[in-house]
Amino acid sequence: MINLIEGRKLSHIKICSEEDVQARNVSAGFEDVLLVHRALPEISIKEVDTSTEFFGHRFSAPILIESMTGGVKEAAKINAALAEAAETMGLPMGIGSQRAAIEDSNLVYTYKIARDKAPNAFLIANLGVAQLTRGYGLTEAQRAVDMIDADALALHLNPLHEAVQPEGEGDYGKALSRIKEIAERLSVPVIIKETGAGIAAEEARMIEDTGVKGIDVGGAGGTSWAAVECYRARALKDRLHEKLGEDFWDWGIPTAVSVVEAHLSTKLKVIASGGVRTGIDAAKAIALGADVAGLAFPLLKPALEGAEKVVESLRILIEEIKVVMFLTGSKTIDDLKNSSVVIAGKTAEWLRTRGFDTGYYARRRI
Repeated sequence: MINLIEGRKLSHIKICSEEDVQARNVSAGFEDVLLVHRALPEISIKEVDTSTEFFGHRFSAPILIESMTGGVKEAAKINAALAEAAETMGLPMGIGSQRAAIEDSNLVYTYKIARDKAPNAFLIANLGVAQLTRGYGLTEAQRAVDMIDADALALHLNPLHEAVQPEGEGDYGKALSRIKEIAERLSVPVIIKETGAGIAAEEARMIEDTGVKGIDVGGAGGTSWAAVECYRARALKDRLHEKLGEDFWDWGIPTAVSVVEAHLSTKLKVIASGGVRTGIDAAKAIALGADVAGLAFPLLKPALEGAEKVVESLRILIEEIKVVMFLTGSKTIDDLKNSSVVIAGKTAEWLRTRGFDTGYYARRRI
């Protein structure tokens, strides 16, 4: 018999793979990010190098296979496929929240399989900040790292998810002090990761002060965890939480906005995730200031079919990044980070209202 956490994780996999859980009336904002085309790029596409360095490791492209799952038998197959693809492609990978295995050692294999399949890959362990405020500390964080021999630990923020989930634990009191304790003492770098509602400049600066090394913005515009919980609540005939999931379906800060706010407000490494669907989106995120772009939903269904399908999807993404780099005259990822970008529409309106100079991006190569 599976326990409550296992059952929830199994339903998450089923809902995300079978139902429409994407944002409805909010986008990640990449349609407002316009890379300035170079009709005379003055380089050969064969010279374009998509490789990049992140936390002292070299990757073939600025792509992170985002954390998805774990803690239930079906998750082991997904993590195995994703990890095998990460190893093949020379890319980093995160895994889902390890709370289930911290509380039940019989589930460790659903996470550890990632290291078994990717002995050389940069792997990111994962725990929830909501658990830190309810008793988890350095001991559990180190256990999560050791479980998969991780190179970094993501502490995920999910206040929206907790607030609308039938079994949610919406306690974020003293979260910063708990994050600081782990960031200062853990054996590997700590990354703070949102899960679909974005991170504003104010929180980015607060996070930087704790000593963490990176922010995964997890912006609005991709998979909505409020939507996922809406479907779960509906199946449970829990009308209150179904209505909460419906009403908060599109809550959050769009990803493009969140990348700019985090990048211009801190010196932290920035991961752009939330609604990144193509290599063009990823390249735009890099041009806005992200160091890597993370994807989860576009790789879920391929992972259910096997590592080969994941590799195929990743090759397309990387080739799209390469073409964007060629068309912007960018030989390297650093060149792409300094390419000219026009920010328009709602994204520009948001950023200007918040006091950010969008013209800075447009003038970089003039």
